[in-house]
Amino acid sequence: MMIPSIFGNNFVDDVFDDMFPFAGNYTTANYDLMKTDVKDAGDHYELEMEMPGVEKENIKAELKDGYLTVTAQQNTNKDEKDKEGNYIRKERYSGSCQRSFYVGEGVKQEDLKAAFNNGILTVAVPKEVQKPVEEKQYITIE
Repeated sequence: MMIPSIFGNNFVDDVFDDMFPFAGNYTTANYDLMKTDVKDAGDHYELEMEMPGVEKENIKAELKDGYLTVTAQQNTNKDEKDKEGNYIRKERYSGSCQRSFYVGEGVKQEDLKAAFNNGILTVAVPKEVQKPVEEKQYITIE
């Protein structure tokens, strides 16, 4: 376990990182931009990620080696001109951020369901089926 950061926003996550299966890997900047709620919905987990201002076509989700990685890219251009066409203000931002969650080796891409509405990405992740532990069978010695 890492030493908790007392200067960042992820102090609680550092402390409890090993206790929960969906502790996401992120930097402080990503944490602020992609706040995520994880909910136990019975037979599956539901991730709700806030992505205000991000267009649906700029979101990518990849499942590899048991990790679900969500990447969002945003390009904004806030040009303002006066009546003569002179710039009063010109601001632009271009960047991307990503979060990764361990969802289990047994989860397949076709098992995941995702929707994007009003700046919130919702992903349904099935719970990994626990294999029953085999009972030990003993040989009767006569």
